[in-house]
Amino acid sequence: MTNSHAPVALGTEQARTRLHELTVIDVRTPAEYASGHLPGALNIPLDHIRRALPEIRNAAERGDVLVVCASGARSENARKLLAEQGVTTATLAGGTGAWAAEGHDLHTPAACDTRSGWSMERQVRFTAGTLVLLGLVLVLFVHPAFLLISAGVAGGLVFSALTNTCGMAVVLGKLPHNRPRAADLDAALAALRSR
Repeated sequence: MTNSHAPVALGTEQARTRLHELTVIDVRTPAEYASGHLPGALNIPLDHIRRALPEIRNAAERGDVLVVCASGARSENARKLLAEQGVTTATLAGGTGAWAAEGHDLHTPAACDTRSGWSMERQVRFTAGTLVLLGLVLVLFVHPAFLLISAGVAGGLVFSALTNTCGMAVVLGKLPHNRPRAADLDAALAALRSR
């Protein structure tokens, strides 16, 4: 945050009591953000953090910045990326999942503005499960070599767990429903500049 001794992560209660003084950046996809976010959070997806670096740097110079995601993994990646650029931020321990589990409200856009959808974790589980089933069906009805599809997905899941990365999430994040509209991203950056 604004000093070098600031915490790397805030607990939900710490964040709740300081929410009025924090600039909160939600690094999830627009669909995840629309399904519920911390009050006042701005949506700047993880893969757009570099583009938003000047605005985030200015916000961090004016006050403390809290980076959030669903569970804390993507926000930790964003925190590290920003730290490499000399911008000190903190993450929300446990992400929006922990925030909601402790009974704190998540805000959602007005019904006409909603692009709500599945969380990235749910999208990955659905896609992986579908690919495994498809591979097994193709093995039964087409050719045994299609078992490689299921084996590839299984290997990818093990690699994902061991490295705490997810290639499938990166690919799914590039789908149109997971990308911010240019106007939405521009509005988030403008709001960040005005804080």
